[in-house]
Amino acid sequence: MAVSRAGGFGSSFLLPPTRRSHDALAPLSGRGALHQVLGVAFGLAVLVGTTIATGIMRTPGEIAAHLPSNGLFIAAWVVGGLYALLGAMSLAEGGVIVRRSGGQYPIVRRALGPYAGFVVGWSDWFSTAASTSLGAIVFAEFATPLLPTIPGGIKALAVTVVLGFGWLQWNGVKSGDLAQQVLSGLKALAFAVLIVAGLVMTVPEVMVTAPPVMPAGAGLLAGVVLALQAVIFTYDGWTGPLYFGEETVDVGRTMPRTMIGGVLVVIMIYVLFNVAMLRVVGIEAMAGDAFVAGSAGAVLFGPKGDVVIRLVVLVALLGGLNANTLFAARIPLAMSRDGLMPARIDRVNAGGTPVIAHGVSVAASLIFVLSGTFSTVLALAAFFFVANYAVSFTSIFVLRRTEPDTPRPFRVPGFPYTTGIVLLGSVAFLIGSVISDRTNSMLSIALLAASYPAYLMVKRFRSTA
Repeated sequence: MAVSRAGGFGSSFLLPPTRRSHDALAPLSGRGALHQVLGVAFGLAVLVGTTIATGIMRTPGEIAAHLPSNGLFIAAWVVGGLYALLGAMSLAEGGVIVRRSGGQYPIVRRALGPYAGFVVGWSDWFSTAASTSLGAIVFAEFATPLLPTIPGGIKALAVTVVLGFGWLQWNGVKSGDLAQQVLSGLKALAFAVLIVAGLVMTVPEVMVTAPPVMPAGAGLLAGVVLALQAVIFTYDGWTGPLYFGEETVDVGRTMPRTMIGGVLVVIMIYVLFNVAMLRVVGIEAMAGDAFVAGSAGAVLFGPKGDVVIRLVVLVALLGGLNANTLFAARIPLAMSRDGLMPARIDRVNAGGTPVIAHGVSVAASLIFVLSGTFSTVLALAAFFFVANYAVSFTSIFVLRRTEPDTPRPFRVPGFPYTTGIVLLGSVAFLIGSVISDRTNSMLSIALLAASYPAYLMVKRFRSTA
């Protein structure tokens, strides 16, 4: 496996663990249990809420610069959506097999062993906490011009937002469920209004100052690759329902429906949004524009455009912040139950919140906000972000081989070709990540090499505790 060779995983990386430790999830006496109360509406809300954020506001200009053609521009969004759809179908099978909360970690651990799970879990947790802090900072930046002067400025508001979601979810999973459904509903409504306005309102005729210059040959190929990288990163978030496997009612049916249905909703919103942007702004003006939605807002709503777009961004960010706060707590909880984090982290309160894991995750997000290190962490996590997908798709192949008789309420359509496509795509993007950001990729590989001694230390600590 390419990721195994590049990352230096040991031979134990490919040895499947025993079944007993993964199927048995009874909580330790007195430590509480997660509540199986989440349904299709929550799954759709959490996927849409975490996927649609500021990325869709900013990446269209970058993609238009790489592919200054209406047809190729929209095609890139369709292809990226199909990649996300195939990925969602593939990991939905893993989700209904393991039926555990914790994202991709439980799938990888079951298929490839505890060390692979350790790497995926830790990198996912750090990047999720960093993403929460980044979302809070961006929220504060967009909200500050609409509010009176706040002591402490942007950082103070960002800290308040993180603490607010931390308090909300401390009360229990039902609070997070309700908030996610409301915020994602408002987000979908805000984008629907923006899309309809872009498609039906009268707009000035787009004046072409200079015809777009389409790259050719190797330049076109490079443009396609770079555009697809940006598109696929913008679709990221479709793994959301995997974080709530043991909290989902009738997970065998619900998880595939939410993952596949949610991705289809996101594809529809993204494609229609970009068609509207083409109509309002035009591909020539979009190319290189760092904030296409803001430019469109100025055309559609005049002087009020800035306020309108800011409100859309704020609503979009809130859904993602709530979802990321929910995600982060469930990764260390699952790892603690498997002996890969301190035992006390597996405590769950009466409302179904992993209280210690939640508190630690909120604290990590606050540290990232106050120290300003979230951007560095996310840059380092970019390598793991792509590698985790490659490892997760590989896990589906391994589980088909090692557990052929395990009941699968949902099976990936077109397997092995569909999962093979997204696995190859992930490996290709991993190579592209190394080439495009060699410094951070090399640092990430160094961290990966250091992870094995850290893994051994954690195991030794748990065995002697």
